[in-house]
Amino acid sequence: MASFRELEGNLKTFLIDVQSDAHNIKTMAASRYNNITISMDPKKLKTPHFTIKMGMSEATFDLNSCEKLNGGLGFEERFVRRWYDRVGIKQRLSECWDMETLKS
Repeated sequence: MASFRELEGNLKTFLIDVQSDAHNIKTMAASRYNNITISMDPKKLKTPHFTIKMGMSEATFDLNSCEKLNGGLGFEERFVRRWYDRVGIKQRLSECWDMETLKS
């Protein structure tokens, strides 16, 4: 069973790895991703979705397509979409959605 903490750690690792190339390693601040949170609120928005918060930025994405529904994460949005397309991420997000809808 997937958990938000697991997904947050997975996203953090992905963001750091994808930006740690030879050209970007000096300017990339990995600590920027220490407080990533992923949440879902079926009471607020009935369509399956997930919200990612990074620092002061926040964006909500459609769970089925990763289309942005609200907010913005700046240049990291493209990396979130790449992370979403990785094997198993959509399925684990869907498991979290199912758990959240049972709670509400």
